[in-house]
Amino acid sequence: MDPVMVLVLLVLSLSCLLLLSLWKQSSGRGKLPPGPTPLPIIGNFLQIDVKDIQQSLTNLSKVYGPVFTLYLGMKPTVVLHGYEAVKEALIDRGEEFSGRGRIPVFDKIFNGLGIIFSNGNIWKDIRRFSLITLRNLGMGKRSIEDRVQEEAQCLVEELRKTKGLPCDPTFILYCASSNIICSIVFQNRFDYKDRDFLNLLEKLNENTKILSSPWMQVCNMFPILLNFCPESYNTFLKNHTYIKSYLLEKIKEHEESLDVANPRDFIDFFLIKRRQENCNQLSNYTLEHLTTTVGNLFVAGTETTTSTLRYALLLLLKHPHVKDKVQEEIDRVMGRHRRPCMQDRSHMPYTDAMIHEVQRFIDLIPNSLPHKVTCDVKFRNYLIPKGTTVITSLSSVLHDNKEFPNPETFDPGHFLDEEGNFKKSNYFMPFSTGLSLCGRGNYYTPSREE
Repeated sequence: MDPVMVLVLLVLSLSCLLLLSLWKQSSGRGKLPPGPTPLPIIGNFLQIDVKDIQQSLTNLSKVYGPVFTLYLGMKPTVVLHGYEAVKEALIDRGEEFSGRGRIPVFDKIFNGLGIIFSNGNIWKDIRRFSLITLRNLGMGKRSIEDRVQEEAQCLVEELRKTKGLPCDPTFILYCASSNIICSIVFQNRFDYKDRDFLNLLEKLNENTKILSSPWMQVCNMFPILLNFCPESYNTFLKNHTYIKSYLLEKIKEHEESLDVANPRDFIDFFLIKRRQENCNQLSNYTLEHLTTTVGNLFVAGTETTTSTLRYALLLLLKHPHVKDKVQEEIDRVMGRHRRPCMQDRSHMPYTDAMIHEVQRFIDLIPNSLPHKVTCDVKFRNYLIPKGTTVITSLSSVLHDNKEFPNPETFDPGHFLDEEGNFKKSNYFMPFSTGLSLCGRGNYYTPSREE
Protein backbone atom coordinates (compact mmCIF):
# COMPACT_ATOMS: atom_id res chain seq x y z
CA MET A 1 0.00 0.00 0.00
CA ASP A 2 1.10 3.54 -0.77
CA PRO A 3 2.95 4.97 2.28
CA VAL A 4 0.94 8.18 1.97
CA MET A 5 -2.29 6.19 2.13
CA VAL A 6 -1.04 4.33 5.21
CA LEU A 7 -0.27 7.64 6.91
CA VAL A 8 -3.71 9.04 6.04
CA LEU A 9 -5.44 5.94 7.41
CA LEU A 10 -3.37 6.12 10.58
CA VAL A 11 -4.21 9.80 11.14
CA LEU A 12 -7.91 9.15 10.47
CA SER A 13 -7.95 6.18 12.85
CA LEU A 14 -6.30 8.17 15.63
CA SER A 15 -8.68 11.06 15.04
CA CYS A 16 -11.67 8.75 15.33
CA LEU A 17 -10.31 7.29 18.56
CA LEU A 18 -9.77 10.76 20.00
CA LEU A 19 -13.26 11.87 19.01
CA LEU A 20 -14.75 8.70 20.50
CA SER A 21 -12.82 9.31 23.70
CA LEU A 22 -14.06 12.89 23.92
CA TRP A 23 -17.63 11.83 23.25
CA LYS A 24 -17.58 9.12 25.92
CA GLN A 25 -16.13 11.52 28.47
CA SER A 26 -18.53 14.36 27.69
CA SER A 27 -21.61 12.09 27.54
CA GLY A 28 -21.12 11.02 31.14
CA ARG A 29 -20.10 14.36 32.60
CA GLY A 30 -23.68 15.63 32.80
CA LYS A 31 -24.34 13.16 35.63
CA LEU A 32 -21.09 13.63 37.48
CA PRO A 33 -19.88 16.56 39.61
CA PRO A 34 -18.11 19.41 37.74
CA GLY A 35 -14.42 19.35 37.03
CA PRO A 36 -11.73 20.44 34.59
CA THR A 37 -12.23 19.48 30.95
CA PRO A 38 -10.29 16.28 30.23
CA LEU A 39 -8.08 15.75 27.23
CA PRO A 40 -8.50 12.59 25.12
CA ILE A 41 -6.79 9.52 26.56
CA ILE A 42 -4.70 11.37 29.19
CA GLY A 43 -7.70 12.99 30.88
CA ASN A 44 -6.67 15.59 33.47
CA PHE A 45 -3.15 14.27 33.90
CA LEU A 46 -1.59 17.63 33.04
CA GLN A 47 -3.49 19.27 35.91
CA ILE A 48 -2.04 16.87 38.50
CA ASP A 49 1.41 17.25 40.03
CA VAL A 50 2.35 13.64 40.83
CA LYS A 51 4.97 14.91 43.30
CA ASP A 52 2.29 16.78 45.26
CA ILE A 53 -1.09 15.34 44.38
CA GLN A 54 -2.72 16.70 47.51
CA GLN A 55 -1.88 20.31 46.66
CA SER A 56 -3.25 19.75 43.15
CA LEU A 57 -6.56 18.52 44.61
CA THR A 58 -6.70 21.50 46.98
CA ASN A 59 -6.18 23.93 44.09
CA LEU A 60 -8.92 22.24 42.03
CA SER A 61 -11.35 22.27 44.97
CA LYS A 62 -11.03 26.06 45.14
CA VAL A 63 -12.31 26.22 41.56
CA TYR A 64 -14.87 23.38 41.42
CA GLY A 65 -15.96 23.01 45.05
CA PRO A 66 -15.70 20.17 47.60
CA VAL A 67 -17.04 17.52 45.20
CA PHE A 68 -15.54 17.39 41.73
CA THR A 69 -14.61 15.00 38.94
CA LEU A 70 -11.18 14.21 37.57
CA TYR A 71 -10.29 11.94 34.69
CA LEU A 72 -7.20 9.96 35.67
CA GLY A 73 -6.71 8.54 32.22
CA MET A 74 -10.01 7.83 30.45
CA LYS A 75 -12.08 6.93 33.52
CA PRO A 76 -13.76 9.44 35.84
CA THR A 77 -12.82 9.71 39.50
CA VAL A 78 -14.92 11.69 41.98
CA VAL A 79 -12.90 13.63 44.57
CA LEU A 80 -14.31 14.52 48.00
CA HIS A 81 -12.50 17.45 49.60
CA GLY A 82 -13.17 18.74 53.11
CA TYR A 83 -14.76 17.34 56.26
CA GLU A 84 -18.42 17.75 55.31
CA ALA A 85 -18.11 15.93 51.99
CA VAL A 86 -15.96 13.12 53.43
CA LYS A 87 -18.26 12.66 56.43
CA GLU A 88 -21.40 12.62 54.31
CA ALA A 89 -19.95 9.89 52.09
CA LEU A 90 -18.02 7.65 54.48
CA ILE A 91 -20.12 7.98 57.65
CA ASP A 92 -23.64 9.02 56.69
CA ARG A 93 -23.68 6.85 53.55
CA GLY A 94 -20.87 4.45 54.34
CA GLU A 95 -22.37 1.34 52.76
CA GLU A 96 -22.79 3.01 49.37
CA PHE A 97 -19.16 4.19 49.38
CA SER A 98 -17.67 1.03 50.92
CA GLY A 99 -16.32 -0.53 47.71
CA ARG A 100 -12.58 -0.67 47.06
CA GLY A 101 -11.45 1.26 44.01
CA ARG A 102 -9.05 -0.31 41.61
CA ILE A 103 -5.30 0.11 42.17
CA PRO A 104 -3.62 -1.26 39.02
CA VAL A 105 -0.22 -1.71 40.69
CA PHE A 106 -1.81 -4.26 43.04
CA ASP A 107 -4.14 -5.98 40.55
CA LYS A 108 -1.62 -8.57 39.42
CA ILE A 109 -0.51 -9.61 42.90
CA PHE A 110 -3.67 -9.52 45.04
CA ASN A 111 -6.38 -10.33 42.48
CA GLY A 112 -9.13 -8.95 44.72
CA LEU A 113 -8.27 -11.15 47.71
CA GLY A 114 -7.63 -10.36 51.38
CA ILE A 115 -9.15 -7.51 53.38
CA ILE A 116 -7.75 -4.33 51.89
CA PHE A 117 -8.31 -4.97 48.18
CA SER A 118 -11.42 -7.17 48.16
CA ASN A 119 -15.01 -6.15 47.51
CA GLY A 120 -18.60 -7.22 48.13
CA ASN A 121 -19.39 -10.43 49.98
CA ILE A 122 -15.75 -11.57 49.92
CA TRP A 123 -14.69 -8.46 51.84
CA LYS A 124 -17.59 -8.66 54.30
CA ASP A 125 -16.95 -12.35 55.01
CA ILE A 126 -13.17 -12.08 55.47
CA ARG A 127 -13.48 -8.82 57.38
CA ARG A 128 -16.02 -10.24 59.85
CA PHE A 129 -13.92 -13.37 60.38
CA SER A 130 -10.79 -11.26 60.93
CA LEU A 131 -12.51 -8.95 63.42
CA ILE A 132 -13.85 -11.84 65.50
CA THR A 133 -10.54 -13.72 65.39
CA LEU A 134 -8.43 -10.71 66.33
CA ARG A 135 -10.68 -9.97 69.28
CA ASN A 136 -10.41 -13.59 70.38
CA LEU A 137 -6.64 -13.16 70.23
CA GLY A 138 -6.74 -10.12 72.49
CA MET A 139 -7.06 -7.03 70.32
CA GLY A 140 -8.44 -4.30 72.56
CA LYS A 141 -8.02 -6.50 75.65
CA ARG A 142 -5.54 -6.89 78.49
CA SER A 143 -3.72 -9.78 76.80
CA ILE A 144 -2.52 -7.66 73.87
CA GLU A 145 -1.44 -4.94 76.33
CA ASP A 146 0.93 -7.43 77.95
CA ARG A 147 2.50 -8.19 74.56
CA VAL A 148 2.94 -4.50 73.79
CA GLN A 149 4.56 -3.90 77.19
CA GLU A 150 6.99 -6.76 76.68
CA GLU A 151 7.91 -5.59 73.19
CA ALA A 152 8.33 -2.00 74.41
CA GLN A 153 10.83 -3.27 76.98
CA CYS A 154 12.77 -5.08 74.23
CA LEU A 155 12.74 -1.86 72.18
CA VAL A 156 14.11 0.17 75.11
CA GLU A 157 16.90 -2.37 75.68
CA GLU A 158 17.83 -2.27 71.99
CA LEU A 159 17.97 1.54 72.02
CA ARG A 160 20.16 1.48 75.14
CA LYS A 161 22.73 -0.50 73.16
CA THR A 162 23.36 2.62 71.07
CA LYS A 163 24.80 4.25 74.25
CA GLY A 164 23.37 7.60 73.30
CA LEU A 165 25.22 7.79 69.98
CA PRO A 166 23.43 9.01 66.81
CA CYS A 167 21.55 6.22 65.07
CA ASP A 168 18.78 5.59 62.56
CA PRO A 169 16.04 3.88 64.60
CA THR A 170 13.92 2.95 61.57
CA PHE A 171 14.60 -0.78 61.60
CA ILE A 172 14.51 -1.06 65.37
CA LEU A 173 11.05 0.51 65.30
CA TYR A 174 10.10 -1.75 62.38
CA CYS A 175 11.08 -4.80 64.43
CA ALA A 176 9.12 -3.69 67.49
CA SER A 177 5.97 -2.81 65.55
CA SER A 178 5.98 -5.93 63.40
CA ASN A 179 6.64 -8.18 66.40
CA ILE A 180 3.27 -7.16 67.87
CA ILE A 181 1.60 -8.29 64.64
CA CYS A 182 3.78 -11.41 64.52
CA SER A 183 2.72 -12.43 68.03
CA ILE A 184 -0.89 -12.40 66.85
CA VAL A 185 -0.42 -13.88 63.39
CA PHE A 186 2.54 -16.26 63.93
CA GLN A 187 2.23 -16.72 67.72
CA ASN A 188 5.86 -15.81 68.39
CA ARG A 189 8.03 -12.71 68.13
CA PHE A 190 11.46 -12.53 66.47
CA ASP A 191 14.84 -11.44 67.72
CA TYR A 192 15.98 -8.08 66.32
CA LYS A 193 19.02 -9.81 64.82
CA ASP A 194 17.09 -12.63 63.14
CA ARG A 195 18.38 -12.53 59.55
CA ASP A 196 15.21 -13.92 57.92
CA PHE A 197 13.09 -11.48 59.87
CA LEU A 198 15.28 -8.54 58.89
CA ASN A 199 15.19 -9.60 55.23
CA LEU A 200 11.40 -9.60 55.38
CA LEU A 201 11.32 -6.10 56.86
CA GLU A 202 13.82 -4.85 54.28
CA LYS A 203 11.54 -6.07 51.47
CA LEU A 204 8.53 -4.39 53.09
CA ASN A 205 10.39 -1.13 53.55
CA GLU A 206 11.69 -1.13 49.98
CA ASN A 207 8.24 -1.81 48.55
CA THR A 208 6.76 1.04 50.58
CA LYS A 209 9.29 3.43 49.06
CA ILE A 210 8.61 2.14 45.54
CA LEU A 211 4.84 2.53 45.93
CA SER A 212 5.31 6.11 47.15
CA SER A 213 7.32 7.15 44.09
CA PRO A 214 5.84 9.55 41.50
CA TRP A 215 6.36 6.94 38.78
CA MET A 216 3.98 4.52 40.52
CA GLN A 217 1.35 7.25 40.77
CA VAL A 218 1.59 7.66 37.00
CA CYS A 219 1.33 3.89 36.47
CA ASN A 220 -1.86 3.79 38.53
CA MET A 221 -3.35 6.41 36.21
CA PHE A 222 -2.14 4.65 33.06
CA PRO A 223 -1.88 0.89 33.81
CA ILE A 224 -0.57 0.12 30.32
CA LEU A 225 2.74 1.60 31.44
CA LEU A 226 3.19 -1.37 33.78
CA ASN A 227 3.85 -3.47 30.68
CA PHE A 228 6.86 -1.28 30.04
CA CYS A 229 7.73 -1.01 33.71
CA PRO A 230 11.06 0.23 34.96
CA GLU A 231 13.36 -1.76 37.20
CA SER A 232 11.59 -0.45 40.31
CA TYR A 233 8.36 -2.29 39.54
CA ASN A 234 10.26 -5.51 38.82
CA THR A 235 11.91 -5.09 42.22
CA PHE A 236 8.48 -4.57 43.77
CA LEU A 237 7.22 -7.83 42.25
CA LYS A 238 10.31 -9.75 43.37
CA ASN A 239 9.94 -8.43 46.90
CA HIS A 240 6.29 -9.40 46.96
CA THR A 241 7.18 -12.92 45.79
CA TYR A 242 9.71 -13.18 48.62
CA ILE A 243 7.18 -12.00 51.22
CA LYS A 244 4.53 -14.39 49.90
CA SER A 245 6.95 -17.32 50.02
CA TYR A 246 7.87 -16.41 53.60
CA LEU A 247 4.22 -16.38 54.64
CA LEU A 248 3.46 -19.64 52.81
CA GLU A 249 6.30 -21.32 54.68
CA LYS A 250 4.84 -20.14 57.98
CA ILE A 251 1.41 -21.41 56.95
CA LYS A 252 2.88 -24.79 56.00
CA GLU A 253 4.51 -25.07 59.45
CA HIS A 254 1.16 -24.28 61.05
CA GLU A 255 -0.63 -26.93 58.98
CA GLU A 256 1.83 -29.59 60.14
CA SER A 257 1.42 -28.71 63.82
CA LEU A 258 -2.24 -27.64 63.89
CA ASP A 259 -4.27 -28.62 66.95
CA VAL A 260 -7.91 -27.88 66.19
CA ALA A 261 -8.79 -27.87 69.90
CA ASN A 262 -6.09 -25.33 70.76
CA PRO A 263 -5.66 -22.62 68.09
CA ARG A 264 -2.56 -20.55 68.76
CA ASP A 265 -2.88 -17.56 66.43
CA PHE A 266 -4.64 -16.02 63.44
CA ILE A 267 -3.26 -18.59 60.99
CA ASP A 268 -4.57 -21.48 63.11
CA PHE A 269 -8.04 -19.96 63.34
CA PHE A 270 -8.11 -19.49 59.56
CA LEU A 271 -6.94 -23.06 58.89
CA ILE A 272 -9.64 -24.41 61.21
CA LYS A 273 -12.27 -22.33 59.41
CA ARG A 274 -10.90 -23.62 56.11
CA ARG A 275 -11.42 -27.23 57.23
CA GLN A 276 -14.97 -26.43 58.26
CA GLU A 277 -15.64 -24.89 54.83
CA ASN A 278 -13.85 -27.66 52.94
CA CYS A 279 -17.01 -28.92 51.20
CA ASN A 280 -18.10 -25.47 50.11
CA GLN A 281 -16.97 -24.88 46.54
CA LEU A 282 -17.53 -21.13 46.91
CA SER A 283 -15.60 -20.83 50.15
CA ASN A 284 -13.42 -17.76 50.67
CA TYR A 285 -11.16 -19.68 53.04
CA THR A 286 -8.43 -20.73 50.63
CA LEU A 287 -4.69 -20.70 51.19
CA GLU A 288 -4.44 -17.83 48.70
CA HIS A 289 -6.91 -15.83 50.75
CA LEU A 290 -5.03 -16.67 53.94
CA THR A 291 -1.67 -15.59 52.52
CA THR A 292 -3.07 -12.30 51.25
CA THR A 293 -4.99 -11.56 54.47
CA VAL A 294 -1.98 -12.27 56.68
CA GLY A 295 0.12 -10.08 54.40
CA ASN A 296 -2.45 -7.27 54.69
CA LEU A 297 -2.40 -7.47 58.49
CA PHE A 298 1.38 -7.62 58.63
CA VAL A 299 2.09 -4.77 56.21
CA ALA A 300 -0.67 -2.40 57.36
CA GLY A 301 0.02 -2.88 61.05
CA THR A 302 3.77 -2.58 60.71
CA GLU A 303 4.10 0.35 58.33
CA THR A 304 1.59 2.73 59.96
CA THR A 305 2.86 2.15 63.49
CA THR A 306 6.52 2.41 62.52
CA SER A 307 6.00 5.63 60.57
CA THR A 308 4.06 7.20 63.43
CA LEU A 309 6.80 6.34 65.94
CA ARG A 310 9.60 7.52 63.66
CA TYR A 311 7.94 10.86 62.95
CA ALA A 312 7.07 11.26 66.63
CA LEU A 313 10.75 11.00 67.54
CA LEU A 314 11.71 13.53 64.86
CA LEU A 315 9.01 15.99 65.90
CA LEU A 316 9.92 15.74 69.58
CA LEU A 317 13.56 16.43 68.69
CA LYS A 318 12.48 19.45 66.68
CA HIS A 319 10.11 20.72 69.40
CA PRO A 320 11.94 20.27 72.73
CA HIS A 321 9.28 22.22 74.66
CA VAL A 322 6.73 19.54 73.67
CA LYS A 323 9.18 16.79 74.63
CA ASP A 324 9.72 18.39 78.05
CA LYS A 325 5.97 18.58 78.73
CA VAL A 326 5.49 14.92 77.74
CA GLN A 327 8.42 13.85 79.94
CA GLU A 328 7.06 15.84 82.88
CA GLU A 329 3.67 14.18 82.53
CA ILE A 330 5.23 10.71 82.30
CA ASP A 331 7.32 11.32 85.42
CA ARG A 332 4.35 12.69 87.35
CA VAL A 333 1.82 9.99 86.42
CA MET A 334 3.87 6.80 86.37
CA GLY A 335 7.49 7.62 87.14
CA ARG A 336 10.37 5.81 85.46
CA HIS A 337 10.33 2.47 87.22
CA ARG A 338 7.17 0.75 85.99
CA ARG A 339 5.62 -0.14 82.68
CA PRO A 340 2.97 2.17 81.21
CA CYS A 341 -0.53 0.74 80.85
CA MET A 342 -3.75 1.78 79.15
CA GLN A 343 -5.20 2.96 82.48
CA ASP A 344 -2.55 5.71 82.48
CA ARG A 345 -3.99 7.20 79.30
CA SER A 346 -6.88 9.00 81.00
CA HIS A 347 -4.38 10.69 83.35
CA MET A 348 -2.02 11.80 80.56
CA PRO A 349 -4.00 14.22 78.36
CA TYR A 350 -0.95 16.03 76.99
CA THR A 351 0.79 12.82 75.89
CA ASP A 352 -2.47 11.60 74.33
CA ALA A 353 -2.84 14.92 72.51
CA MET A 354 0.78 14.76 71.32
CA ILE A 355 0.25 11.32 69.75
CA HIS A 356 -2.93 12.49 68.02
CA GLU A 357 -1.16 15.61 66.79
CA VAL A 358 1.68 13.54 65.34
CA GLN A 359 -0.76 11.52 63.24
CA ARG A 360 -2.66 14.64 62.20
CA PHE A 361 0.48 16.58 61.32
CA ILE A 362 2.33 13.90 59.34
CA ASP A 363 -0.73 13.18 57.19
CA LEU A 364 0.42 9.61 56.58
CA ILE A 365 -2.25 8.62 54.05
CA PRO A 366 -3.31 11.93 52.44
CA ASN A 367 -6.01 10.49 50.18
CA SER A 368 -6.62 7.15 51.88
CA LEU A 369 -7.03 4.20 49.50
CA PRO A 370 -9.51 4.71 46.63
CA HIS A 371 -13.15 3.84 47.25
CA LYS A 372 -15.80 2.71 44.80
CA VAL A 373 -19.55 3.27 44.98
CA THR A 374 -21.45 -0.01 45.26
CA CYS A 375 -24.56 1.25 43.41
CA ASP A 376 -25.78 4.30 41.51
CA VAL A 377 -25.56 7.08 44.10
CA LYS A 378 -27.33 10.45 44.09
CA PHE A 379 -24.93 12.65 46.00
CA ARG A 380 -25.48 16.40 46.39
CA ASN A 381 -27.67 16.54 43.28
CA TYR A 382 -25.11 14.61 41.24
CA LEU A 383 -25.44 11.04 40.03
CA ILE A 384 -22.38 8.88 40.59
CA PRO A 385 -22.72 5.65 38.55
CA LYS A 386 -22.10 2.29 40.19
CA GLY A 387 -18.43 1.31 40.13
CA THR A 388 -17.09 4.89 39.94
CA THR A 389 -13.84 5.42 41.81
CA VAL A 390 -13.97 7.92 44.69
CA ILE A 391 -10.96 9.61 46.31
CA THR A 392 -11.36 11.10 49.78
CA SER A 393 -8.92 13.85 50.72
CA LEU A 394 -8.08 13.06 54.34
CA SER A 395 -5.43 15.76 54.21
CA SER A 396 -8.09 18.42 53.68
CA VAL A 397 -9.82 17.22 56.86
CA LEU A 398 -6.69 16.95 59.00
CA HIS A 399 -5.56 20.43 57.90
CA ASP A 400 -8.89 22.21 58.22
CA ASN A 401 -8.01 25.61 59.69
CA LYS A 402 -11.43 26.02 61.31
CA GLU A 403 -10.97 22.90 63.42
CA PHE A 404 -7.18 23.16 63.78
CA PRO A 405 -5.90 26.75 64.00
CA ASN A 406 -2.54 27.04 62.22
CA PRO A 407 -2.82 23.49 60.80
CA GLU A 408 0.71 23.59 59.34
CA THR A 409 2.12 23.99 62.86
CA PHE A 410 2.83 21.01 65.12
CA ASP A 411 0.84 21.79 68.26
CA PRO A 412 -0.65 19.21 70.70
CA GLY A 413 -2.95 22.05 71.80
CA HIS A 414 -5.12 21.16 68.80
CA PHE A 415 -6.42 18.27 70.94
CA LEU A 416 -6.65 20.05 74.31
CA ASP A 417 -9.42 22.21 75.73
CA GLU A 418 -8.89 25.41 77.70
CA GLU A 419 -8.44 23.45 80.92
CA GLY A 420 -5.79 21.15 79.45
CA ASN A 421 -8.08 18.11 79.13
CA PHE A 422 -7.91 15.89 76.06
CA LYS A 423 -10.40 17.01 73.41
CA LYS A 424 -11.73 14.58 70.83
CA SER A 425 -12.21 15.79 67.27
CA ASN A 426 -14.46 14.35 64.57
CA TYR A 427 -11.92 15.71 62.09
CA PHE A 428 -9.29 13.24 63.27
CA MET A 429 -9.20 10.81 60.33
CA PRO A 430 -5.59 9.70 59.85
CA PHE A 431 -6.60 6.36 58.28
CA SER A 432 -10.09 7.15 56.93
CA THR A 433 -13.39 6.78 58.78
CA GLY A 434 -16.71 4.92 58.83
CA LEU A 435 -16.74 1.39 57.38
CA SER A 436 -13.36 2.14 55.82
CA LEU A 437 -11.57 2.98 59.05
CA CYS A 438 -7.99 1.70 59.20
CA GLY A 439 -7.85 0.09 55.78
CA ARG A 440 -11.48 -1.10 56.02
CA GLY A 441 -10.51 -3.34 58.90
CA ASN A 442 -10.97 -1.38 62.13
CA TYR A 443 -9.49 -4.18 64.22
CA TYR A 444 -9.56 -2.29 67.49
CA THR A 445 -13.16 -1.22 68.03
CA PRO A 446 -16.51 -2.58 66.84
CA SER A 447 -17.92 -0.93 63.74
CA ARG A 448 -21.51 0.18 63.46
CA GLU A 449 -22.48 -2.90 61.48
CA GLU A 450 -21.06 -5.43 63.93
